[in-house]
Amino acid sequence: MKHNPGFLKRVDAARAQVRECSVSEVKARLDRAESFHFVDVREDREFAEDHAVGAIHIGRGVIERDIETILPDKTQPIVLYCGGGYRSVLAAESLGQMGYTDVVSMDGGIKAWRAAGYPIEKDTSR
Repeated sequence: MKHNPGFLKRVDAARAQVRECSVSEVKARLDRAESFHFVDVREDREFAEDHAVGAIHIGRGVIERDIETILPDKTQPIVLYCGGGYRSVLAAESLGQMGYTDVVSMDGGIKAWRAAGYPIEKDTSR
């Protein structure tokens, strides 16, 4: 998907405010059984199609509204991802503004996760 220039400018501005990590760093954290929340911020249909094993879903459209109910401890580590690493950057910036102190965006999103051959699953609850 080709993104619009205004969107890319907005993402670049947000990227300067957030931490990012690679898919291999996230996989290593999962392999070490580190405690963190792995959050897919894509749309419902995207999450249902497939997602990283162990991820929970809080869509980008509702994350600011729902995050404090789902993850009330603002100090717990959170790794966000989306399709390609754009929406998760915006979500990470927003959560930082809301007082969350340990939020990271996974660079490359689910596309990079799939390309690396890391485990995915379908949402069977729908």
